[in-house]
Amino acid sequence: MQRNNNDFFTIIIILLLMTVSCSPAREKTNPDNLKVAIIPQPEKLTIKSGSFEINKSTQLKIESEHPDVQYVLNYLNDRFEKAAGFRLPLGSSDENVLVFSLNENIQNREGYHLDVDSRQIHISASQPAGLFYGVQTLLQLLPPEIYADKVQQKTEWIVPTIAIEDAPRFSYRGLHLDVARHFFNVEEVKSYIDDLAYHKMNTFHWHLTEDQGWRIEIKKYPKLTEIGAFRKGTLIGHYSDQPHQFDGKRYGGFYTQEEVKEVVQYAKERFVSVIPEIELPGHAQAAIAAYPELACSEGPFEVWQLWGVSENVYCPKEETFQFLEDVLTEVIDLFPSKYIHIGGDECPKKSWKESEFCQSLMKREGLKNEHELQSWFITRMEQFINSKGRNIIGWDEILEGGLAPNATVMSWRGEQGGIEAAKQKHDVIMTPTTYCYFDYYQSDHPDEPLAIGGHLPLKKVYAYNPVPEELSAEEAKYILGVQGNLWSEYIKTYDKVEYMVYPRATALAEVAWSKLEHKDFEDFVKRLGHHFKRFDYAGINAANHLYELELNAHATGKGIEIEFKTLAEDAAIFYTTDGTTPTQKSNLYKRPFPLTENATIRAQAFLKGKKAGRGTEQKVRFHQAAGKSIALKSQPAPLYAGSGITGLINGIAASETNFKDGEWLGFIGDDFEAVIDLGEVKNIEQVKLQFFNDNGSWIFLPSEVMIYSSDNGIDFKKQGLEKNISGENGIVSVLFPIENTNAQYLKVLAKNLGEHPKTGGDVWLFVDEIVVE
Repeated sequence: MQRNNNDFFTIIIILLLMTVSCSPAREKTNPDNLKVAIIPQPEKLTIKSGSFEINKSTQLKIESEHPDVQYVLNYLNDRFEKAAGFRLPLGSSDENVLVFSLNENIQNREGYHLDVDSRQIHISASQPAGLFYGVQTLLQLLPPEIYADKVQQKTEWIVPTIAIEDAPRFSYRGLHLDVARHFFNVEEVKSYIDDLAYHKMNTFHWHLTEDQGWRIEIKKYPKLTEIGAFRKGTLIGHYSDQPHQFDGKRYGGFYTQEEVKEVVQYAKERFVSVIPEIELPGHAQAAIAAYPELACSEGPFEVWQLWGVSENVYCPKEETFQFLEDVLTEVIDLFPSKYIHIGGDECPKKSWKESEFCQSLMKREGLKNEHELQSWFITRMEQFINSKGRNIIGWDEILEGGLAPNATVMSWRGEQGGIEAAKQKHDVIMTPTTYCYFDYYQSDHPDEPLAIGGHLPLKKVYAYNPVPEELSAEEAKYILGVQGNLWSEYIKTYDKVEYMVYPRATALAEVAWSKLEHKDFEDFVKRLGHHFKRFDYAGINAANHLYELELNAHATGKGIEIEFKTLAEDAAIFYTTDGTTPTQKSNLYKRPFPLTENATIRAQAFLKGKKAGRGTEQKVRFHQAAGKSIALKSQPAPLYAGSGITGLINGIAASETNFKDGEWLGFIGDDFEAVIDLGEVKNIEQVKLQFFNDNGSWIFLPSEVMIYSSDNGIDFKKQGLEKNISGENGIVSVLFPIENTNAQYLKVLAKNLGEHPKTGGDVWLFVDEIVVE
């Protein structure tokens, strides 16, 4: 019998077509192509073989009657409708389905389990919030196009088969936004909430009142928004620029109560609690401009145009307390949050000291000083807020004069306030400036946009551990979590808000969520590279410094060694030493290399044949101390330690205008004393020292500078003394001519000014290259 080949092939084709059409969910067999880059890092993760595709036929199956589960479903479907062009219908199938269920055996209220196989995706949690965070992880398992706001026609919505068990380390994971210095509209505030929710953060701290503007409608006091919401002008440039200049343009805005309700509901649907901040007793000039009777002194007052802190604060009179209670009553009705933030920070005491009423009140209440008066003020307001069923949060100044009984402390001036509060068994939220202030510069590149100051790179944010070592295990339980803060003096647009916040808030999200043992910065950077694709599709203007070059020139004692670094390690670095533009035909950087003569170094990272990130350029100039050895009596403050103490003799001149460039070394309250070993006895003709002057940033020139020389490093002879040093803002040089001196060692002593001449408190001394000729 002869086989009919045509019939045989027809049967095979029919069977193949039947197989494809009956398949409920197409399985990909090459899951290696599916990127798993979840941020924050989950607690447990197991990648399996295979995949699941979400398509128009995929259904949603709900195994819970909790009403808030609907928020999760709406959120997921809204995202799919925007990016994929379809919504997922409810159904009862066991295949090609996303299953949502509540499981009381999952202990953490925000924890979740996510299981993906070729038949279904199952997300379970003890509460709807956990389901929401499971959805955030699911979205990150999908192609980054899922974050787009227009339909991605060619994208296949494929998820790798995987098993995840996850839960947050801290219950409080927050981001703050100052809308008082600069105002951001409702849609921008919603975007801010969306972005923090993407990162599994659960708290939005809304800073609504300031000296520079009152931003929330209060029905009983309409002048707060009629007058207090608008200022006559805004400072031009930086606060440290002298003299101060203003643009003369009326500026302001506020949120109606209906808009506030809209934002609060929007946040609720993303499982974000909104904490309002109504500042008291300081930061109150906008309110006082509207209602001058709230002050201790006579006006007239106007909404402040200058940055910083006004000396006009609330006077602790009965009419002031009635005003604040009325305001807070309306605020509490608008915000269902457990906490009301009352500020309590940076309250100048001048008006209280000069007020006969305040001095009489202190005497009557047995208060020793104005710090205790502030504590008395805070305690009274806390009692009122507690009577409304809410608790207060305040900045760590509320510790001064005694802590209110039920207060939660937000520790911003370092960690000490949080440590003290935890030891007193008060709840604490850690938000120290050195790790959590996103208005600080994130790069020392000269093209960075204007910021308030400081230097807080991504790596430093990621390195933060909110639980101080000084606390016992029992005391550590009072650390509720961590928060990133964005103050908006120098942030006029929402585009810049995103630039300053992300990806530093992405790093903080992992600090807040992931266990310490699961953190790994190098791995985080690799995942962040993929995360930037999500930023791009979501339209988030994140600052990408992954391939920005950092050049370090190290004095080795025998010369200068040049080192290049980028956060991401998958780019090639090419450099030149003659000032020419580097190309992929230039020197390929492999390891640190020695430099033996003056050079203009330029370098650029390349990825897949294209430039990646901003390049760098640096001039290195040799002198007799360059590359030698140096020792300091006191070390620079960690915030301004640059690349280390050898930066003082590495041949690189610091910026003439930017003390945050990584070359300047800053000393707070300490004198600067250095000994340089030239390696051998040399003839010295002059020594040039460089200091930075910026009184607006509390940086002062030294009161006096002395130079000593020695042959043996023990017996030093004075070679020069300079007093009454002065200069304009920026770099100030002090030159010491030295005649007929042979020495191996030089000692430099620069006296710190000590206290601020106007306000008291330690001041900064900034030092750079010590040039020996």
